[in-house]
Order: sequence, then structure tokens, then C-alpha cells
Amino acid sequence: MKFTLSWLNQFISTEELTSAQLADRLTMLGLEVDSVEELFGELEQIITAKIQDVSKHPDADKLTICTVDTGTEILQVVCGAPNVRPGMVTAIAKPGIRLPDGTKIKKAKVRGVVSSGMLCSARELGLNNDHSGILDLDDHLACGIPLVEALGLRDTVIEVDLTPNRPDCASVRGIAREVGSFTGGVLAPLVAQTPPLTGKTDYEVVIQAADLCPRYSAKKLSQVTVGPSPLWMQQRLTAVGMRPINNIVDITNYVMLESGQPLHAFDFTTLKDRKIIVRRPAANETTITTLDSNQRQLDPDMLLICDAERPIAVAGVMGGLETEITNDTTTILLESACFNPVSIRRTARKLGIPSETSYRFERGVDPNLADSALQRAVELIVEYSGAQADGDGIDVYPGKRDLLQLQLRIDKVCTLLGLTLSRDEVARYLQSIEFLVTALDDNILNVIVPSFRIDIEREVDLIEEVARLVGYNEIPTSLPTIRMDYPKRDVLRNLRQETARILTAQGFFEAINYSFVAENHFNLCRLAGDDYRRRVTRLINPLSEEQSIMRSMLLPGMLENVRRNINFQQPDIRLFEVGKIFIQQEADTLPEERLQLCAVISGQRYPGAELLHFAGQEADFFDIKGAAANLLQVLRILETDHVSLFQYNPTFIPPYCDLTCASVIMDGDRMVGALGAVHPETLKGFGIKQPVYFFEIDLQHLVTMEKKAKKFMTLPKYPSVKRDISLVVPESVPSGELLQAIHAQPQKYLESVEIFDVYRGKPIQAGYKSVALSVTYRSVTATLDDQTVDKVHEKIVNSLMANFNARYREGSEE
Repeated sequence: MKFTLSWLNQFISTEELTSAQLADRLTMLGLEVDSVEELFGELEQIITAKIQDVSKHPDADKLTICTVDTGTEILQVVCGAPNVRPGMVTAIAKPGIRLPDGTKIKKAKVRGVVSSGMLCSARELGLNNDHSGILDLDDHLACGIPLVEALGLRDTVIEVDLTPNRPDCASVRGIAREVGSFTGGVLAPLVAQTPPLTGKTDYEVVIQAADLCPRYSAKKLSQVTVGPSPLWMQQRLTAVGMRPINNIVDITNYVMLESGQPLHAFDFTTLKDRKIIVRRPAANETTITTLDSNQRQLDPDMLLICDAERPIAVAGVMGGLETEITNDTTTILLESACFNPVSIRRTARKLGIPSETSYRFERGVDPNLADSALQRAVELIVEYSGAQADGDGIDVYPGKRDLLQLQLRIDKVCTLLGLTLSRDEVARYLQSIEFLVTALDDNILNVIVPSFRIDIEREVDLIEEVARLVGYNEIPTSLPTIRMDYPKRDVLRNLRQETARILTAQGFFEAINYSFVAENHFNLCRLAGDDYRRRVTRLINPLSEEQSIMRSMLLPGMLENVRRNINFQQPDIRLFEVGKIFIQQEADTLPEERLQLCAVISGQRYPGAELLHFAGQEADFFDIKGAAANLLQVLRILETDHVSLFQYNPTFIPPYCDLTCASVIMDGDRMVGALGAVHPETLKGFGIKQPVYFFEIDLQHLVTMEKKAKKFMTLPKYPSVKRDISLVVPESVPSGELLQAIHAQPQKYLESVEIFDVYRGKPIQAGYKSVALSVTYRSVTATLDDQTVDKVHEKIVNSLMANFNARYREGSEE
């Protein structure tokens, strides 16, 4: 939005403010000023001069030789203007002066006659497009004064970047209203009096689309003389970037910029049956030729201004060519209407016709402004075209509404703004921008929102207005309170981060899968019909059948990841996911959400180790168990002795786990997790043709388990002694029970024991397996001799043979 300072002063006085101060105050009000530019500064050196004598050029019929008085000297100037005459006061550019178009004036000979300057036309000075002759100024003007002073051209143009929610400021008077809020000045009215539009006319206005046109006002003017608009009006329009056309069009544009209400003038004699109909296009109306002579395609939802037979304008966007104001027009119908912003925005975008008119209608025009803006335009047209207003005019207003009333709490204002304001202060601020305010009690104001403030809807909007008017710089600032103590962190979140860190350090990659899964995963995982994991939460509007329920377990998603990696020729896999599962306890209730961990290993134990001696070794159960044990040890859920947590208990082993290669993680009598090989049938269902080992842990329960105390032991001073035991035991004996049996014996020098091999096959007979254990002995007081170690070791071996029906494997120690 552009305006000039002189134009603004027509509605509010700004004499006490400089241009810079005015720009700063407007910006702080939320109306950001983009530029402040002094007008006609390039004309400061152009002065007035009086032509004393005119004679014909001896060598050119169309040139004259003028003797010009500049007030300080007499100059000879060669001029080709047809209107030059003795006694005429005009504008002269002396040698050395540069015109607005960049032309530099020099002393020169024209057809052999010296010319010391240039007598200028309005177009050469950038005042308007008139180039019919040189400027013809008031004969009473003194010579030698700057032209900008003689014509009152000194002015400043200011451009404000408006936000879409402030259409009330898309006018000079709207800006003036904001200025009055901080100067305390009284806003001048648009017109002195607005006569009623009674409808006593010889024409008719009908609104058939009241949802798109809440108000339509019109007035007929006859005896119109179309011609140039006054110079002052042309200068103001040019200053804000609009091209003067003629007095009728210029006045409609001028009033639009002045008031914010777009207007349009029709040639009344072209209207069929003297009727205006506001409606949507009929079925056979597909095009209209607009003022720019382009044929536009119409859509059924566009709003048109029509006469009795045809469309004559696209409402709020552009008029039609057939009703255009021409030099022969003598009678006009002046329109001042209000249209639906959304409709105008869509129409302008579809037709590609952005304009000053649509700019305002798109953001919302005050419907209560139509009659006063119409009267203002009528007054100017009567004055500058010699027109006569016929009848009282028509005002059709089907969309009239009561003004919005809001209650504003003073204590709420003070709390939100951090200010101490009285009720009367808040009332004065709002009244300064034409809000109607009355006090209901000491704390509550009743505020009637003016119709031009379409952006005010709630109490908080009024509080924002108070903040603007007080000044954002006046609102006190304070540093935030920063507590010196360390805030308590969510233990579950800490566990999730620590778990991810530990597994990543072990070579795992984290996967993040959708929480929406397919229901057939339950069958692939061999879950029983009454398994609690089948109690799922179903999505009302799933993206697809493969994402129709909330997941109740993580493993299916991990197996999908494994299959995808194998399909992309990446068979060596170490993945984990930490995420929530959802168990529906009761219908029509929110599901229980639990945080779980699932990790999988498949392929080579050492991917990328093709050149090393252990290349090609496949991962097995002990890899996944080692990863789980390491995780629990770092989390201090396990000590080195972790036999009590890892158990073989067929009752708790999940159905998707191979019973021959499985274990569960127990906390007392509660299962915390499970690990082992994925069942072959489950792998087949997921399309996986290589073994996959997994472990899953309920982190929600893990966080409740007591962490083992940190212990410190001095480094051993004495060497350890190792003995291996290789026993053949029945297949039904879990290998872990051998460990439990050894740890259960109160042997003084026993430091640790671990299984390092389990073998089945020849020469071991069917139904048996060979389990190899490594036992470490150490004394903290002395170096152990062989006799002492042999004695303890023999007791352990004899105990295992007696309790598990074991025997030495051939070739092992006896």
C-alpha cells in the first residue's frame, strides 16, 4: 500500500512527525514500512521562467526563438512547442541540468541559433503524459522559483507492506486511523454527509447470489463529460504507481485508494433494460471479453455482474469491454459493492488477473463502507466532469449483520502483556482506532468491533490490539527462570538411549518400522487363537490391509527387514528396534502401550572378514545370547553370573521360537524376554531361507528391576588354572543346567565356568550330545598347585556324572 504524506494529512495531521518518525511508529504498530521516498527531488533545479518575446526561427518553420526571463538572467531558448506565447510562465531546465528521464541539458546550436536551455512539457518532467506543449503555469507566478515549490509538488511517498489480516489499512484513510492512535488527532470523515439510497430510480439492481454479494449500491450520473482528471489527482495516482486514464476512471481509482472501497463505472446506455443482476454464469455463458480486450473463460462458481441479457463484468476483478467508459460516454452507473473474499480470490487466480481491486476484495472489504465511498465518488465526478446525480441511488443489502461484541477482561490483558493498565487506559487505546467501548464493571469492558476490522474475532485479538497500541517496545522484558538443579529425566527414555548405544557398539543397526502392521503376522508367528498378542487395536481408516492394526509385537517387523535386506543381496544382518507395542485390554478403550526391544542376527558371524581364518562362520544361538547378556550386564541387570536370568523353560518359550534352540529371560517367575532361533515355519511364512536368531526384552519391566551394585575387585595377584570337561549327556539335558549345577556347588577356588562347545553326531550315539565346559580356578592368597586343583575338579566332574547320567567323551580327560 502506497500513499503520499500530503494525502495522509488530508485525514490526519502529521506535522509534528518527520517522515522517518512516522515510518518507525507505523512499523511498531505492525504496519511494516518498506520505503520512504521524496517525490520530484530531481525537479529541484527546474525553475519557473517567463517568456518575454517569441520570434520565428529563420531556418525552421516549426521552431521559435524565445527570450526567457529566469529571474536572474535573460536567456535565449529555441523551442518547438506549438503553445508558446509572449507573457507565458513555464518551466525551464538550464544547461547542466539532468531531466528525470536522464537527458542532460547542454548549451547548443539549433539550426544555427544558440539555445541556452530547454522549455519543458509535463511528460519531459515526469508529471504526466501530456506532451502537446510546454507547461502553461499561472501567469502570476514569480520567475526563478523551483518548480516543485510553484506547483506544490514537494511530497513524500511511503510504502507499507500489509499482512493479509489487515485489509482495513489498504487505504489512505485506514492508515490515517492508525496514525491517529499515536498522535491523538481526529480522523476526518470521508464525506460530510451520506444521503440515503432510497431506490427511487429508473433502473433496477437484483442480487441472485446473496452468498457471494452481501451488498450492492449504485448511482446514476448524467451529463458526464469525459476528459482528463485534475492535475493534483493525476500526480497522486502517479506517485502511488497508478496510470491516469480519464476523470471517471481516475476518480474511481482515487476513491478506492482513499477509502479502501473498490468502485466501477458502467456506460449506462449500454445496459440492457436498465437492469443490474448479480449472479453466477448461466449454462450458456462460458466467456466474457474484459476491459483489456481479452476473452476470459468462465467457471460456474464465478460471480458476474450482468444486465438483462449478458455478463458485463467479472465481479470484483475486471469490467467488461462492452460497457467501458469512452470519450463519448455521457451517462454512467457507478457501482460500490461488497463481494465474498474467497470467491474473488479463486476467480482472480483462475483468470490470472491480479489488480488493486481484487487485492482488496480478496482480503475483505467493509460492507458498511459502500454508501459513503459511493457518495465520495459522486461528489468528485460532479465537480470534475460537470455531471449531475440522477435520483437517490439503489442500495441492496441482503448480508447486513450486527456488529460483533466482545467482553475484555482487564486482568487478562495485564497478565498476558506483563503490564499494569487501568480499565480507562485500555478503553482509550481501543477507542483511538474507532472501537466502541463501554465499561460493564471495574474489570470488564464491552467492546463493539467496527465492521472494517474483520480480523478481530476473540478476546485475545483485542489484547493484541492493546499490545500494538501501547507499543511492543513498552512491554517489559525479563530473562527466563533457569533452575540450577538438574531436571529429573525420564528413566524409560534413558533406558532406550542407553540400549541403542550398547547395541550399536556391538555392531547392530537400528531399524524404525511403522506401528501399523498386517494381521496375518499372527498366523505367520504361529500364535494361538487366545494369545494375548491377538488383542489388537484396529484402525478405522487404514492406509492398506498391510497396515490395518497396531502392532502387538516387534519381531514381525524385524523379519520383514531381514527379508528385504536378503532380497537386496545383504544377507549378513544385525538389526534392532526399540519401539512401542499396543495391547488392547478391553474394547472401546485405549490400548496398553509398552516399550519393547527386539534384535535379530542372521548370516555370517563376522561380515566382511573373507580373508581371515574365521571367514564363513555362521552366526548361531550363542551370538544372540552373547549380545543379550552383554546388554544386560552393561545395564547392570546381570552380574557375570547370569545363569539365574537365562533359563530353558518350554512353558514360556514363544511359539515362533525353535524349541531346540531357545531360552527365556526370567525375573523370578515372570518372563522378561526370550531369545533363540526363529522357528523354520515362521521363516518360511516370511520368505526367509536362512537361519535367523532373535532376542526380545520388555523394557517396560526391565526399568523396574533393581540394578546390581557396582563392585570393584583388585586385580588378581596369582595365576589362574583352567580345566576343560567334555561330557556326553542325554539330549534331554539342557546344557545350561550343567552350569547351574557347577555354580550351585560351594567350591572355594571356582572362579568361572562357561560352555564353549556342544556337539552332536558321530561318534556320539543318537539321543546324546557332547557338552564341553571350561572351568577356571584361582586363589586370592596363593598360587594353586595341581593336586589342589585336581581335587576340586574331580568333585565337580563326579557330581555332574552322578546327577546327569553323564560320561566322558572319548579322548577327553578321565
